[in-house]
Amino acid sequence: MPPLLLSIIMEQAKMVERKELRHFDIGLVMITATIACIGLAVIFSASKQHSEGIIFVRKQAIWAIFGVGAFILAAWFDHHSYPRIANRVYALNILLLIAVLLVGKETKGAQRWLGIGSFTIQPSEFAKVAIIITLAVFLAQNHDRLKETRTFILSLVHIGVPMLLIFKQPDLGTALVILAIWFGMAFVAGMKMRHLGGFVAVVFVAGLIAWNTPILKDYQKKRIEVLFNPSADSLGAGYHVKQAKIAIGSGQFTGKGWLKGTQSKLRFIPEQHTDFIFTVLGEEFGFVGTSVLLILFFVLLWKSIIIMEQTEDIVGRLIAAGIVSMFLFQITVNIGMTLGIMPVTGVPLPFVSYGGSSLLANMIAIGMLTGIGMRRFKISF
Repeated sequence: MPPLLLSIIMEQAKMVERKELRHFDIGLVMITATIACIGLAVIFSASKQHSEGIIFVRKQAIWAIFGVGAFILAAWFDHHSYPRIANRVYALNILLLIAVLLVGKETKGAQRWLGIGSFTIQPSEFAKVAIIITLAVFLAQNHDRLKETRTFILSLVHIGVPMLLIFKQPDLGTALVILAIWFGMAFVAGMKMRHLGGFVAVVFVAGLIAWNTPILKDYQKKRIEVLFNPSADSLGAGYHVKQAKIAIGSGQFTGKGWLKGTQSKLRFIPEQHTDFIFTVLGEEFGFVGTSVLLILFFVLLWKSIIIMEQTEDIVGRLIAAGIVSMFLFQITVNIGMTLGIMPVTGVPLPFVSYGGSSLLANMIAIGMLTGIGMRRFKISF
């Protein structure tokens, strides 16, 4: 380990006082671990062959181990230090997103990954965490000017640059997650409702413009059409949603049993390890299994909101608000699209969907939230 990194870790470790450890939320950590374990079980079951399932689970487990280390570092790092590093975090985020467009790896028509050999990362996943940190610092530094139109516009510019780079990949789902993060943080920060309402109106108008121009790809338009007319693309997005609903419905109350899902084993479910993994859970564990997962997500969000409400400094409270907004939006959209009540956007289910970058970014977010919770009663900034 580089000496500089080791010294930073040791310095941050010394800052964790005993009274801070008393506020360590072990419940939040255990719930996160439980959801991640459910994810591993479902990822294994989503594979057609036993050997394939072992490969997927092994890769995800390795990322989970890295995630534990990232969680510890994020929890140790005092969020009161974020204003000092926010500019560098923002710059690094932009550089990584530009690098994706220049030298990124392309898979299934999307250029979203950076890699060396077989090792790849998806910078857009880490961009969500970076934006939460930097936007929180921006809003805190401009807290006395939040009601001004200039601050409102600058906050949109702040997220607009990385959003455009992500949309270019193309990755509409992550771009929408960033919008949700901004809205949640702006609301908690105390921006004018007139500004927030105007933002919603502008997004609606922008959506209409995108719909009638080449900005939105044909496949993206079809995904939205399917939401209102499932037969609009019966061999594409419509097929995906139809098979997802069949799989979930066939699970009935208690499910068909682990490893016994016919829709997943016969590969009727598209992207069953990632975007549509909730359908595998629904088919094999039924209403009972999906309810357990939803309850775990509810408790995770509830605990996160408590940390947000109790945090006395503005930076910590806004970071917590951003993390809550990110998780809430992703959970709602991912599960909603498998039920046919949300458009198919490729948003992963936190801690459950297969994907190392997503898992690692989410573990960092939980680590940040845990660290804020430990220091929630310190007034600063």
